Amino acid sequence: MIVEAGAFVLILSLVLAMAATGLALAGRLRLSPGLSGAATGAMVGSAGAAALAFAALIYAFVVSDFSVSNVAANSHTDKPMLYKVAAAWGSHEGSLMLWCLVMAGFGAVLALGRGLPFRLRTSATAAQGALTTLFLAFAVLTSNPFNRLDPAPVQGQSLNPLLQDPALAAHPPMLYLGYVGFSVPFALAVAALAEGRVDAAWGRWVRPWALASWAFLTAGIALGSFWAYYELGWGGWWFWDPVENASFMPWLAGAALLHSAVVTERRGALKAWTVFLALSAFSLSILGAFLVRSGVLTSVHAFAVDPQRGMVLLGILAVAAGAAFALFAWRAPTLSGGGVFAPVSREATLVLNNIFLAAAAATVLLGTLYPLMLEAATGQTISVGPPYFDLTFSPLLAAALLILPAGPLLAWKRGDLRGVGQRLIWAALAALAAGLLTLALHDLGKALAAFGVALGVWLIAGALSEVAERVRLFRAPWPEVRRRTLGLPMGAWGTTLAHAGLGVFLLGAVVETSFKIEAQGVVSPGGVVQAGPYAVTLNSVGVVEGPNYLAEQGRVTVARPDGSAARDLTPERRFFPTGGQTTTEVGLDFRGLDDVYVVIGERRAGADGQQAWSLRVHYNPWARLIFLGAALMTLGGLVSLADRRLRTTPVQPRKAAA
Repeated sequence: MIVEAGAFVLILSLVLAMAATGLALAGRLRLSPGLSGAATGAMVGSAGAAALAFAALIYAFVVSDFSVSNVAANSHTDKPMLYKVAAAWGSHEGSLMLWCLVMAGFGAVLALGRGLPFRLRTSATAAQGALTTLFLAFAVLTSNPFNRLDPAPVQGQSLNPLLQDPALAAHPPMLYLGYVGFSVPFALAVAALAEGRVDAAWGRWVRPWALASWAFLTAGIALGSFWAYYELGWGGWWFWDPVENASFMPWLAGAALLHSAVVTERRGALKAWTVFLALSAFSLSILGAFLVRSGVLTSVHAFAVDPQRGMVLLGILAVAAGAAFALFAWRAPTLSGGGVFAPVSREATLVLNNIFLAAAAATVLLGTLYPLMLEAATGQTISVGPPYFDLTFSPLLAAALLILPAGPLLAWKRGDLRGVGQRLIWAALAALAAGLLTLALHDLGKALAAFGVALGVWLIAGALSEVAERVRLFRAPWPEVRRRTLGLPMGAWGTTLAHAGLGVFLLGAVVETSFKIEAQGVVSPGGVVQAGPYAVTLNSVGVVEGPNYLAEQGRVTVARPDGSAARDLTPERRFFPTGGQTTTEVGLDFRGLDDVYVVIGERRAGADGQQAWSLRVHYNPWARLIFLGAALMTLGGLVSLADRRLRTTPVQPRKAAA
């Protein structure tokens, strides 16, 4: 009965989203507050109905109702409760239901929002309602999560064992808060184009949504990367997988949107460009949904291999993005340029930042789609991997990061380059020292790694230099420094955390990638594999039973060659009887900023006739900084959202007296 109720309220959510779209359009055309209020009520009702439908889906998974096709395909009675709940969004149908819930919820918040002019709010509600209608229709008509099976199986097939992980349980909700969050800037951009109003106040309305979406997307990508790092057993955290790229492209567009919206808000400039980025960020999110669900690529991240449903998603992308960009092409020539600024100014650095970020996103888009287009046109299969991105993406990102610390220290409209150089001299010296020290400890073959280390230190020291400049550290009496520090806006602290977090991430990524050591051996109990400064000894291997798996569990000791600083790990090789799949459970030894990463493989015959096992060990220096940096960036975005200036209703310009 609850399942049927869930199916009903899902359809009700679709009907209410359609009603919200129609009522908002009618309210805008007739300038009727009554119709607009009805549209708001319908949007809120659609969000409430979507929430009830999602709750019904979770209930079906919790009670293991295998008469529901989605539950039978993705759950099992022996599965732990956490993964039963997470399985509700671990499939194509469930993840799409989560997408619709977030989109309807954000639409309700947008419709209820205060401070937006009547016309812009009503038009944005109509645009958000239309997007919600498209995706709810897709869910109801092609991907209904409540479809029944008759007869119902006695047992389910269970969720892919690789997806039964705490980090991946939280990964999709965070990712979708980011992906779908960009639908609100998209709707606001469409509304602004329709109304012919793109001004400083509009930039201020867009910025909190872009900031929240970017922060959640950062957290979602970091969780997915951490899952891939310790669950897949390959020792890496990023491989330019097409599905990884699908989440990275809207992240880059969102970062550019954040900086561009600041210029639009403060100076009334870059209007057309900011609108273009608002449209692009969500369009790239829909493209990501298409890549993950269409079956056009093979990836452990993919949800479905269904070209028919993929074509429907492609149609949604064509309708939504096509209509929005057509409107942009019509209206863009009418958007005035806004405030004029000098080549040396904060605006100029933000423009350069946007150029490099947009170009970087374009290189990722080309590298992701080119193999698909080539295969579709010629049947030829090629792979675009790290070498391409190292040659194209990395220089563009490096250029953007080089100018990043200077931007916040420059004045609006016209800046003092010499003064900024003086303020950043200590940051530059720290970066130079870090780079030279890296070269001194290694050889000239690590020159690029030394440059990467210097760039990371440059970002961190530059962010700290900005705070020091704001509070007049070492330049004013301590009481004044303290007063300035306590009075610093939350947005300034958030910017510092995000920029410093980017530097911390870069340090971790460069050092881990450039100086990691991998060793592998086939060893019997008592055998040793040496990786960098650590020796890993296989003590024993036994069989353990989990809630829904059997595992060969190795007991290993990680220590320095002299036996000091010893720690025990238990890497596993798990077999899941339901589905017959085998996975690895990595043994991770956190050594300060470093990781010692141990994977136990298949049983083999040893040289002396004893049983032996393949043992792979990675020494990953500074790997902790990769995920700490992502956490700092996320925290920076959330701290910035707490700034009261982003919650204050913009002052509306007064109308001229008649």
